Amino acid sequence: MQINAEKLRWKARRLKLMTGAEIGWRIGQSARTRLEAAGFGLCKPRAPEGKTGAAWLAELPRDFDSSRYTQSADRILMGRFDIFALRSIELGFPPNWHRDPKTGTEVPAVFGKSIDYRDESAVGDVKYLWEVNRHLELVTLAQAWHLTGTQRYALACRTLIESWLDQCPYPLGPNWTSSLEHAYRLINWSVAWHLLGGDNSILFDGDQGAKFKARWLQSVRQHCYFIEGWFSRYSSANNHLLGEYSGLFIGALTWPLWPESPGWLALARRGVFEEALLQTSEDGVNREQAIYYQHEVMDMMLLCGLFARANGQDFGPDFWHRLEQMMDFLAALMDRSGNLPAFGDSDDALLVRWMPDQRQQVYRSLLTTGSILFGRLDWKTLLSESDDKTRWLLGDDAASGFARMPAATAMQPKRIFETGGLYLLGCDFGTDREVKVVVDCGPIGYLSIAAHGHADALQMTLSVAGRQILIDPGTFAYHTEQRWRDYFRSTMAHNTVCIDGLDQSVSGGNFLWMEKAKATCLEPPAEGPLQRFVGEHDGYRRLHDPLTHRRTLEFSLAGKRLTVTDRFECEGMHSARICWHFAEDCQVSVSENAALIVSGPVSVTMTLAESDSHPSVFHGCDTISAGWISRGYDEKTPATSLFWDLPVQGETEYVTIIDIEVSDPHR
Repeated sequence: MQINAEKLRWKARRLKLMTGAEIGWRIGQSARTRLEAAGFGLCKPRAPEGKTGAAWLAELPRDFDSSRYTQSADRILMGRFDIFALRSIELGFPPNWHRDPKTGTEVPAVFGKSIDYRDESAVGDVKYLWEVNRHLELVTLAQAWHLTGTQRYALACRTLIESWLDQCPYPLGPNWTSSLEHAYRLINWSVAWHLLGGDNSILFDGDQGAKFKARWLQSVRQHCYFIEGWFSRYSSANNHLLGEYSGLFIGALTWPLWPESPGWLALARRGVFEEALLQTSEDGVNREQAIYYQHEVMDMMLLCGLFARANGQDFGPDFWHRLEQMMDFLAALMDRSGNLPAFGDSDDALLVRWMPDQRQQVYRSLLTTGSILFGRLDWKTLLSESDDKTRWLLGDDAASGFARMPAATAMQPKRIFETGGLYLLGCDFGTDREVKVVVDCGPIGYLSIAAHGHADALQMTLSVAGRQILIDPGTFAYHTEQRWRDYFRSTMAHNTVCIDGLDQSVSGGNFLWMEKAKATCLEPPAEGPLQRFVGEHDGYRRLHDPLTHRRTLEFSLAGKRLTVTDRFECEGMHSARICWHFAEDCQVSVSENAALIVSGPVSVTMTLAESDSHPSVFHGCDTISAGWISRGYDEKTPATSLFWDLPVQGETEYVTIIDIEVSDPHR
């Protein structure tokens, strides 16, 4: 059998970033795979004994507009699903759990751990396949039953689960490959279990109900067993490991029914606590340097914390304090319209789909929940009202409690996140004339592979009056669309400088960085009429003629002028591309060495000082992959990019002047 050469090269690059201990561990896991494929060491059936655990709330909330949930549930019953870029796609009810909804690829029910989920020819787009198997729709159906008592929604839950058990027997098929997918499924099963009435659910009535319950619980046990044996360790121990611990923790709390359950619970509880603190810096920045993954980690911590409190397993003040710090970081970066920079990877994942349109306001929802949990009046200035997710998590009193909280007069965000490497400049935060600049001077990502980081050292974003002007373009693709995966995480796709057409860091694969640019803050910004930031990175020191890029930002409150000075230190000749990327609703026009950017009441003039160089303009360009923004996984929209291509020799400096005006904030 011919072995794919690129796969071999990837494995060689991956091996370079492993320690001896990790290599030994992976050899052991490979041996385990062969043994399990031969039928040894698999989870054996065992009857459950004892009582199930408590829900995350003593009394589950009911004060909702039930029509939102019944309408969504009815669409599911008609076989229509929303999966990333696919809206209302017809999959049938129940769907084929082995078919990728995007490509139609159907994966055979062979031994799960033998399936190469990175191979597009074998599994299609595995993100789509796995997403529907997380059973977010199960929770929607259970919510509709909980709110209305309409029996067809409860029976639909049983149909969905029974079909999955029929099609996905342990340990066969693509849904028995990844512990993280097992964890997400367990969490959604747990939430649905409680919404359906737990042990007293009508689904378990009679002989048929008892048989269904036994089958479901047997699969729960197999899920827990699988996760314990296949944790993401060493260089893979990022949000995946925390997610796996979270699923095992909630699973063991909900169903403590087997001799192994106390061990699973102790292992998972310790893992959730340790990884939550390890993967997030003391200033609240998740070490993966990816804003959306910070949201996912916070959701894991929040739900685990609530389940733990309800079952007498509270994690303690250090855990909750770290979660509050993470929310404080989000609040600092959020502009007055609720926007955050899209730094790093984003896959649009939801731990639980608490409400039909949850993806629209995931960050504001977290802050709403946090403002009640932690009594943070200052965060309320960024929020308008409570949301359904907060009520599902905290109870029917959440909305009235939020309404009674007096809002602080203004949000005064923290400006320096030294460990995380993020810095803020600007003025009038939280008002109609807000100017917010966010500078990324942190590490590329977490652990040796930095899987979800982008090559974006010294990039900056700009929001004015709640309108995004300079943006991070997002992610778009993971396992497929190689060209676009490479572009969206490239240096050229960010508001920084690309030298000689090369990325600051060297990629070894879709989730693998071999050589990583190190960014250093030389001067953090201080409050005052003139705010100044200075940072540099060494990503281009690897070149035959080493080059250092230093960037200085100066923001003047008096004239609302932002001056960006890019300084290069080298000996030979290089080409520099200063890159600027604008939100899709910005109107951009170019005249000589300047550009005018208009978005509603906001006008921004960008000028390259002391130069007659004209910028290149790209809008939705396919030929060189430029002029795009991705607001969601597998979605991209034309936007405008400006590139100034300039020579560099020896010590060279270029100054970009950005003048900001807001005419009428209410226009």
